[in-house]
Amino acid sequence: MTAPGKTLLVTGGSRGIGAAVCRLAAGAGYRVAINYASNQEAAETLVAEIKAGGGEAFAVKGDVGDEANVLSMFETVDKRFGSLDAFVNNAGVVDAKARVDELSAARLERMMRINVIGSILCAREAVRRMSTLRGGKGGSIVNLSSAAALLGSPGEYVDYAASKGAIDTFTLGLAREVANEGVRVNAVRPGIIDTEIHASGGQPGRVAAIRDSVPMKREGKAEEVAHAVLWLLSDEASYTTGSIVNVSGGR
Repeated sequence: MTAPGKTLLVTGGSRGIGAAVCRLAAGAGYRVAINYASNQEAAETLVAEIKAGGGEAFAVKGDVGDEANVLSMFETVDKRFGSLDAFVNNAGVVDAKARVDELSAARLERMMRINVIGSILCAREAVRRMSTLRGGKGGSIVNLSSAAALLGSPGEYVDYAASKGAIDTFTLGLAREVANEGVRVNAVRPGIIDTEIHASGGQPGRVAAIRDSVPMKREGKAEEVAHAVLWLLSDEASYTTGSIVNVSGGR
């Protein structure tokens, strides 16, 4: 799955699954734009790691929940790389464990603004650059969903699950919309993966607590998700669009 000289933008690329995608992509020959919202240190550390390994990468700041930031981010990639071949819609947030009857409007607005609206805006900008209808040369988009979209996450974060359900539907619709324009659109649904997102949602012990509910009896690694993402981006998946790949240990 080599891609020498191809360009890739990964939102939320400084940590977790996003960082694993960036590392694998750089190793495959992609020139990688690593988006981050606030943790510049993590992004720059990853850039340095990739460069030390002989790859090409740079960090670009931008909050996907803000349209002006999204536009600026893509324009920065345009200036640096000149084109965009692949895009990974990875940035997203979770929140503290709560029932639906405890959710505030502010929490819901933030969740949907970043996880849904932000992802759609970013995909819009990617399509504007990739679609042959708009003068592009084609490309590949991979959205990050979650097994929560199928499970609903009752008693934890139904709002997060709903936001990922929206990503599933969006993936199917966009894939069919641009299938004849050289753009493939797919998604990956990670299950319980050992990343910092659980701690950011106030549940640092969540992985250990629900490990036994996974048929494989273990959590996944960010790299295991990244391999699925890289395959969907690659020419090996040239006849695959509108697909959602579960990377969830059977959960």
